[in-house]
Amino acid sequence: MATKPRRAKRSRNEPKSSLAISYNEFKEFEGQRYTGMKIGRSHKWYYDQGVWKETKITPDLWQIGYAVTKRRAGRAPEGSGVPVGTAYHWYVVAHQNTTKHSANDYTTSLTGLKFKIAHKRAGSEKWSATPTTQRKRMIMFLQRVIDDLQKQNDSEADHVRSRDKSERRTRRTEGTAQTIARRPTQRRRVARRTLQRRVRRTV
Repeated sequence: MATKPRRAKRSRNEPKSSLAISYNEFKEFEGQRYTGMKIGRSHKWYYDQGVWKETKITPDLWQIGYAVTKRRAGRAPEGSGVPVGTAYHWYVVAHQNTTKHSANDYTTSLTGLKFKIAHKRAGSEKWSATPTTQRKRMIMFLQRVIDDLQKQNDSEADHVRSRDKSERRTRRTEGTAQTIARRPTQRRRVARRTLQRRVRRTV
């Protein structure tokens, strides 16, 4: 049985791919330096069959837990990315929309935002931020989300007020036009009544 040819190992002196170099080089976004994927690009992952657990806390509040292995769709550029063993702490705020199809089956979709709270280097037991700092970062992230939601509400309220004002202006304009249109008819009615009274007096 023929053996499969093995890939030649990359020499330490062999240059990395241009994608790997681009991935690892320093970039800047709004005054903040960072490495990794450029702003605007995206990942695609496939998730194995995971376990989602949820516990009801209040009539509207649930505590959730989800554990699964995710796998990249495609392959990472060779030589790019952080070392194996690196860990991340993300905070997720999302919409989960579900539709019931049977007693035990639902379709579900998740859309939202995730924010990096901290990371832990491979081989280290120490996170990049203390628990206190991590909570501060979560508060900052949630405050941004709240501010964005408030701006959306304010913008929608301004739109409704502007629409209502326009509708009132239109109704006033239409009412004025109808009044003007009725005036000749009213004058004719007054003139007819005046003439009728004069004829009665003459008779």
